[in-house]
Amino acid sequence: MVSATTTDAVPIETAHEDMIHDAQLDYYGKRLATCSSDRTVKVFNVVDGEPSKSGRQTLKGHTGPVWQVAWAHPKFGNIIASCSYDGQVLIWREQTQGPSAGSWTKIKEHSLHTASVNSISWAPHELGAILACASSDGKLSVLTFKDDGQWVADIFNGHAIGCNAVSWAPATHPGSLIHPHQPGAPTPPAPFKRFASAGCDNLVKIWSFREDTQTWVEEETLEGHGDWVRDVAWAPNIGLPRSYIATASQDKSVLIWTKDTPTAPWVKTTLDPSPTASQNTPSTPGKFPDVVWRVSWSLAGNILAVSCGDGKVTLWKENLKGSWECVSDVNS
Repeated sequence: MVSATTTDAVPIETAHEDMIHDAQLDYYGKRLATCSSDRTVKVFNVVDGEPSKSGRQTLKGHTGPVWQVAWAHPKFGNIIASCSYDGQVLIWREQTQGPSAGSWTKIKEHSLHTASVNSISWAPHELGAILACASSDGKLSVLTFKDDGQWVADIFNGHAIGCNAVSWAPATHPGSLIHPHQPGAPTPPAPFKRFASAGCDNLVKIWSFREDTQTWVEEETLEGHGDWVRDVAWAPNIGLPRSYIATASQDKSVLIWTKDTPTAPWVKTTLDPSPTASQNTPSTPGKFPDVVWRVSWSLAGNILAVSCGDGKVTLWKENLKGSWECVSDVNS
């Protein structure tokens, strides 16, 4: 295994009173938002890689454990979304002017779901201020902030038993870097709205928005896992032809789905951690030591972080032969 260099981890005292479920840095890496079973969201300023003592804010509004937080793109202002077991998605905005500058106020309560909202994801900023939500009631919802200041919500059936995660496709068209738009050529297609969802039916589904009917339609279904799919992550794309989706499951496996061209089928590859397993923990090929909870891509979309129930995070990269290898592991 080729070992990547990583700096020492910096512990952060959050003052949460219960288990922390998510931590997200903003677009600039200057602020950290965390959420917890203590029903709060906290926001910290980050200075030189460490949280500063000043400027800590606690956002209270949920009545159950808060599972995820997500920062909107800064072009929309300082905005955070949070989702909770209470079935609500709350959207918070920081006041930047006046006597209350620096404080956060709740600007939207999205309460159409009838069970826990497990995951939220902001769309690429090119598409606008749009938030996708996944709930245990089996439904997905998409919240869109319109130019007139109104929020519009679409809600539709996603997965039987429940939805666990959502992840947006990049707004960049696959292959646009290799075949750039030529002057005089027909206008390139507008960015499309598309996202993937993971469910308790062991499936990953891809949804796209049809402009003609103004509805979300199921485009494709990816079958490959033998248990609940816990997370899905669509890789960022700088305009190369191939698309990647990573999925993590209760069945202790991670699948990488690749699509070489827009018309090609999705092909799955199973990550195999067994070559890097220690002698103390014998492993089955293609299986991690425990349930895999989260998968996350680097900004360039070439490195995948895998978070496993054994407390380890491993980093994976595709080699020149097209197979995936573990390049680093981090003990939490």
